[in-house]
Amino acid sequence: MTLAAEDEKLVILARSARARTGAAEGAAVRDDIGRTYVAASVALPALSLSALEAAVAAAASSGVRVLEAAVVVTSDLDADAGVLAGLGDPAFHVVCE
Repeated sequence: MTLAAEDEKLVILARSARARTGAAEGAAVRDDIGRTYVAASVALPALSLSALEAAVAAAASSGVRVLEAAVVVTSDLDADAGVLAGLGDPAFHVVCE
């Protein structure tokens, strides 16, 4: 898969979040002015979020209204892009590792 340089940076950030936490997934999103938000999947007794859900929540809670790109690094091809609804039409990449 060939990605734009800016999207390749998101892959690196998503991999880093996944490796740092040992989580099943890592995700990174970039907003329309270039800020990035990174998260790993969350699996707690009272809260479960995919990495993409957590990254989008971080962005949205910071006031982001439009995303340019989103990346998920996972071992599962079943990443749900539905969480991106309402935030523009971002490029979406799933990297399986």
